[in-house]
Amino acid sequence: MTAHYSWYNIRTILILTLGSLTYGYANSVLTYTLGQPGFLAYFNLADNSAYSNAIIGTINGFFSAGGTCGAFAAGWMCDRYGRKMTMKTAAIFSILAGILLAGSVNAPMLIVARFISGWGAGMMVVIIPIFGSEVSPPSSRGLLVGQHGVWIVAANAATGWIAVGTYYSTSLSFQWRFPFALQCVCPLVLLCCNPWVPESPRWLLMQGRNAESWEIVSRLHVDGPDASHAHKNSYAQKEFHQMMKQVELDTQAWVTGGGAWQMVTKRSYLKRMWMGFFVQYAAQATGSMVVYNYMVNLYKDLGFTGGITIMLSATYVTVATVANLVAAIIMDHVGRVRLLTIGLAGCMISLSLESAMEARLVGPTSHTGNALGVLFIFCFICFYAGGIDATSYVYCSEIFPSHIRAPGMAFSMAGTFLSTVVFLEVGPTALARIGWGYYVVFVCLTAVNLAVMLYFFPETKGLTLEEINSRFGDAVAVHFQENEVDSDNASGDPKADVEC
Repeated sequence: MTAHYSWYNIRTILILTLGSLTYGYANSVLTYTLGQPGFLAYFNLADNSAYSNAIIGTINGFFSAGGTCGAFAAGWMCDRYGRKMTMKTAAIFSILAGILLAGSVNAPMLIVARFISGWGAGMMVVIIPIFGSEVSPPSSRGLLVGQHGVWIVAANAATGWIAVGTYYSTSLSFQWRFPFALQCVCPLVLLCCNPWVPESPRWLLMQGRNAESWEIVSRLHVDGPDASHAHKNSYAQKEFHQMMKQVELDTQAWVTGGGAWQMVTKRSYLKRMWMGFFVQYAAQATGSMVVYNYMVNLYKDLGFTGGITIMLSATYVTVATVANLVAAIIMDHVGRVRLLTIGLAGCMISLSLESAMEARLVGPTSHTGNALGVLFIFCFICFYAGGIDATSYVYCSEIFPSHIRAPGMAFSMAGTFLSTVVFLEVGPTALARIGWGYYVVFVCLTAVNLAVMLYFFPETKGLTLEEINSRFGDAVAVHFQENEVDSDNASGDPKADVEC
C-alpha cells in the first residue's frame, strides 16, 4: 500500500527541521570562526601554533563530549517526558550556549560554552530524527526524515556564508561574536512553534493515551488519490491498529523479558544497538568531521589565503546541501544500505586520491596539485552527503522498536560524538605532524567498515517501523497485508482500538 502524507504531516516535519538547523549551526559555527582574524587575535591563537592546536582541539573535544552527554540525556527524557518536552529542553540549552559563546571573555568560558552547546546539539540530533520517523509514512520516511540531514547541512552552508560576510567587517569583535549570537535564532523560533507540533503518536500509545494518539494519526496521514474517504480501511486506521497491537506485544515482552537489561541481553536488540552505533561511527571514520572542522587550515596548506579559504568552505557545504537533498529524494527508491555503502566507497576513494595528491604534488607553486586537492575534497563531500549523511540518521531512527527507539538512537549518536572526541581532539596535532598520513588512517578504517556493512546490515526501505522488527528476528503483531476487514477491531474502526 502506498502511504500519502498530509499537509499537517509536512508542517510538522518543517517545524522539526528548525531543530536540524540548530544542530547544524552549532556544529559548524566554530569551523568558520577559526578563519576570523578577530577571533584568533582575541584568544591569542594566531602566533603560538602549539598552544593554538591544543586550545582548538580542546574546544572541539568539549563540544563532542557535551554532545555525548546530551544524546544520552535525550534518550532518557524522550521516554520519560515525551518527545516534545525533550525538544523544548534541547532548544533551551542551545539558546543558553549561544548567549555564552557570544559573550565569551576568555578561553575557559569559551570551552564551557561549547560543552553546553554540544549538550543541546546532542539532544537535538537524537530527538529530531526520532520524532520525524514516528510521524512519517513508510513509503516516504526516507524523504521526510532525510530532511534532518538536508537542513543540518543547509545550516552549515548558511554559517559559512555568514562567516564570509563578517570576515570583511571592520570590527574584529563583530567578526566572531555575531555568528555565535545567531546560534540562538533557530532554537528560539522552535520554542515559539512548539505548540503546533503534535506529540509522537507512538509515545502516546506507550503511555496508554490511545484516543490522543488516534487523533494525531488521523491528521498525519491520508489515503491515496483513488481511495474513497468512506472506505473503512483507510491507511491511517490500518496504521493505528498495527501500532497499537505492536505496542501491546512489545510491552508484554518488555515486562516479561526483564526490562531495560534486554538491550544488552536480547540478541535482536543488542544487534540493533551495535548497528546504530556502528553506522554513526562509520560516518565519522570516513574523516568527514576532520576534513570539515579543519577545512580552513587545509585550504591554507593548499596555498589559499584570506577570505578565499572561507568562501571555498562555504561552497563546500553548499554542495553538501544539494547532495543531501538528492539523497533524501532517492532514498526510498534506492534503499538505505545501498546508499550508505556507495557513500563509504566513494569517500574512501576520494580521500585516497587526496592523500596521494598531497604526498606528491602539493606545494606553494604547484597550481595543478592544489587544484586537484580542492577537486578531491569536493568529490569527498559529494559521496559523503549524497550517500551517508542524511541516510545514517534515517537508518538509525527506524531500526529500533518504539520502546527502545529513544535510548537506541541516543546510543547510536554516541557513536558520532565519541568518535569525533578522538578524531577532532588529536586532529590539529596529527595534521601538523603527519599531514596527509592522518587521512590514510580514515581510508583504512572505511575499507573495514564498508565490508562490515555490506555483509551484516539489512535493508529497511518501504517497511513500517513495526514491520522492520522482522528484519531482526522479532515478532510483528500485525502485517499490513493481514490488517484487512476481517474483524471489528481490524476493520479500521479507531474507536474499537482506542477502547481496547
